[in-house]
Amino acid sequence: MKTLRILAASALTLALAAPAWAEKLPLNTLSSYLNSMKTAQAKFTQIAADGSVSTGTLYIKRPGKMRFEYDPPTKSLVIADHGAVGIFDAKGDASPETYPLNRTPLNIILAANVDLSRARMVTGHSEDGPSTIVKAQDPQHPEYGHIELKFTGNPVQLRQWVVHDDSGSATTVVLGDLKTGMPLQQRLFNFKDGVPRDH
Repeated sequence: MKTLRILAASALTLALAAPAWAEKLPLNTLSSYLNSMKTAQAKFTQIAADGSVSTGTLYIKRPGKMRFEYDPPTKSLVIADHGAVGIFDAKGDASPETYPLNRTPLNIILAANVDLSRARMVTGHSEDGPSTIVKAQDPQHPEYGHIELKFTGNPVQLRQWVVHDDSGSATTVVLGDLKTGMPLQQRLFNFKDGVPRDH
C-alpha cells in the first residue's frame, strides 16, 4: 500500500511538472479567425526546399492579396493580386514570372470565404504541444499540393505554414508577431507600382 501511495504521488508530481498541452483549436474557430483577418503584416523567415534561408516582411490583404518583400541581399519579390502570383527575380526583368493564384495552396487562406470544414479540404487536424496543425488542400484539385498551417491560441494567431507544391517541394514560412487591422495601400500589391526601383 505504501508503495502504491509513493507511485501515485510520483505520477502526480510528474503530471504537474509536465508542460500543458492545449486541446486543438476547432476548425470553425480557425476559419473565423482567418476570415476576420482583412489586413496583416509580419516579419518572416523562409526555409526553401533546398535549405536556403531568407527573411523579409509579409503583407496580406484579404481576399487575394499577398506580398513577400525580401531583405537584402535577396532581391526577389513575390506579389499575389487579381488572381495571379508574380515572381520578380533579382535580375530586374520587366515582366515577372506569373502563374494562377488558385494553383497554389496559399489560395486557401487568401480566399474571400475560408471554410476549413468544407468536405475533403482538411486532411489533417492535430495538436502539437500548444499548437494546432491543419493540413489543407483544394478539394477540387488536390494535385495542386497542400498547405500545413500552424496556429496558437489565447488569442488565436497564425504562426507558420509549409507549402507543399505540385512538384513535391516544401517551403516553410515562420511568422513573427502578426499585426492585423492596419491600412495597407493597394500599390503594395500592384505588379507595376509595387516593385521597388532596385528590383
